[in-house]
Amino acid sequence: MDPDVRLRAAIEEHWRASEQGDVEAEHAIYASDAILDYPQSGERFRGRATISAQRGGHPARRRFLVQRIVGSGDLWVSECVITYDGAPVRSVSIMEFAHGHVVHETQYFADAFGAPEWRTALAEPMPGRNIARA
Repeated sequence: MDPDVRLRAAIEEHWRASEQGDVEAEHAIYASDAILDYPQSGERFRGRATISAQRGGHPARRRFLVQRIVGSGDLWVSECVITYDGAPVRSVSIMEFAHGHVVHETQYFADAFGAPEWRTALAEPMPGRNIARA
């Protein structure tokens, strides 16, 4: 099987398992010594067990909607909407692979914001979306 096809399938399984709350399958993608970084808070989580524990301890009900997955070789990016207790947050996950497992993931989170009026004439809505106004 093509390595890119195999990695994409593993990433899709990771997000499916995240949505279903299957902790074991969700974290199978990570190397045992993987690193997860959250640049906005400055946190680093080292090791699959630690990554799983911090996610498993999250108090909110989480939902995952994958919008797209792009990449090849050892670098893959997922764009998602993660909903925490009904509040959606956009997320970008950058996964770096070695030997078929994630060795480093960097995840960014962003709240929605309204577009300013001065850009109205320049913008068009993204497919399936409405432009939120400030």
